[in-house]
Amino acid sequence: MSTPHQSTVDEAAEQSLDVRAALPLVPSPAERPRGNGRGFSSALRGGGRVAGLDGLRTVAVVLVIVYHVEPELVPGGSVAVDVFFTISGFVITRLLVAEYARTGRIGLWSFYRRRWLRLVPAMLAMCAVTALLSVALPLPLFDGAWVAAALAAASVVNLVRAGEPGPYSDLTAPLSHTWSLGVEEQFYLAWPLLLLVLLRHATARTVLGWVAALCILPVLWRMVLWEPTAAHRIYNGPDTRADQLLVGALLAVVLARLRAADPRLALLCRWAGRLCWPALALLGLVAWQIPITEPSGWNPVWYTVGFLAAAVLSAGVVAAQDLCPQSWTSRLLSVPALAWVGRNLSYGMYLWHYPVVRLLFDLGVDGGWLLPTGAAATVAAALASYVFVERPLLRRDRFRVRRLEPARCGAFTSPVTSESPRPAEPR
Repeated sequence: MSTPHQSTVDEAAEQSLDVRAALPLVPSPAERPRGNGRGFSSALRGGGRVAGLDGLRTVAVVLVIVYHVEPELVPGGSVAVDVFFTISGFVITRLLVAEYARTGRIGLWSFYRRRWLRLVPAMLAMCAVTALLSVALPLPLFDGAWVAAALAAASVVNLVRAGEPGPYSDLTAPLSHTWSLGVEEQFYLAWPLLLLVLLRHATARTVLGWVAALCILPVLWRMVLWEPTAAHRIYNGPDTRADQLLVGALLAVVLARLRAADPRLALLCRWAGRLCWPALALLGLVAWQIPITEPSGWNPVWYTVGFLAAAVLSAGVVAAQDLCPQSWTSRLLSVPALAWVGRNLSYGMYLWHYPVVRLLFDLGVDGGWLLPTGAAATVAAALASYVFVERPLLRRDRFRVRRLEPARCGAFTSPVTSESPRPAEPR
């Protein structure tokens, strides 16, 4: 059984953020757009749930599970992390920019509370079960797992792994798959604050330029850091992986800037639809052929510019799902069963799949039975997490809101102002 090297988001993780918790039912005069928020009036064209992104989450989490159980089938399966990171950066930034465009502010406390409710209780439940297994049962793969559970609950597994230049230690091994949740949560802490500063003190065009520049900084930093002994530092660092989340953020800012009647939006839609399947094919080729997390895959190309390239490919797929819901790739990823799993179970599946597989392995399940048995048990655990932990908390946090108009490829007839109430389903 392989050592894990990636996690889901959202959101990837998604880790989906319900926009209903972010927007009031009727905007008061004080909440109407003002200042630089007018430069992002098209932000309110989006915000609806994108079924294709939910389906993409399902594909990514399945890839993660296969990679952890049968890594020889998909040696580059950790590329699923790149996809999750980009989705997370896109969705979170879209909601934040939409809120600012509508109200002229970002409710940081509300944002952090929603993120906590969405991510942390389910994580704590998984950590508690893992810690209990470590002290209650003589399971070799859970020996000392309570330490890993504590580190995972504190969202610092990625920082511990980043400081290990040699082979990963056993300290985080039982829950080392939570490293990318740490990266995402550290991004969620810093990015809203930085974005708010940019929105308040720069024009919309300048904000776009700053976000684009920020996407390049982690690449330059990886070039400075690169050497084979720095592979773990680069792979797990929140600073060295930030460009993958920021590429998603950049896409959200671009779409918020382009009005519905802007011909550039039509051009972006057309090319996103054309390039989606080649981007998916290239990501699939990486998963199939490139052993990213093995020492043989520690090459300067991937560990410097490769992460950015994967994020750009992921952003192309994300853009196609948001702008071109009638394309064949979007229809395929929007299959109701696929979208439902991605929306409701993908986060739980990622949380639970690794401890579940380790438990089954300790109980003697091995060989060809480990993957199907582990997948079935993972879905059952994720469903229990969704029903008993995640859904009750999210339901308590929801209230009615003014709904937004989802972006559509053909919707280029009239610009959407940030003062116009528009219908759309919640994200």
